[in-house]
Amino acid sequence: MIAYVTVGSDNIARAKRFYSAFLPALDYELEEGSEGLSYALPVPSGRSAILPDFYVKPTFDGGPASAGNGSMIAFQARSHQHVRDLHAAALAAGGSDEGQPGFRASYGPHFYVGYLRDPQGNKIALFTNDPNEAGRDG
Repeated sequence: MIAYVTVGSDNIARAKRFYSAFLPALDYELEEGSEGLSYALPVPSGRSAILPDFYVKPTFDGGPASAGNGSMIAFQARSHQHVRDLHAAALAAGGSDEGQPGFRASYGPHFYVGYLRDPQGNKIALFTNDPNEAGRDG
């Protein structure tokens, strides 16, 4: 199980604007500290943490932050409309488009996804794979 994901940022305020445009709509709560941003899902009383957490931090070595070539972080949305709404909100908050929301022929018939990049260049996927929604073939 993945416990957390961390991405580097050279501009925490810009990263906060971007990630706060869609992560709260996926129920993530923001905790901001001197070491960057921590997004976590709320923990119900008497339960263990819901993983993974998502962190945005300055680089540990002090060098410029860079996006990993071939790296991507995917967040699951509730519906096709939710994917479209979150994708649009993330673009309006400083992201760049890497693929408009829709079905992809190389994935299953219900896999609906939109791709974008955060202001630092990290690739993000917003997807749903709900078999109760209309699929690619109908």
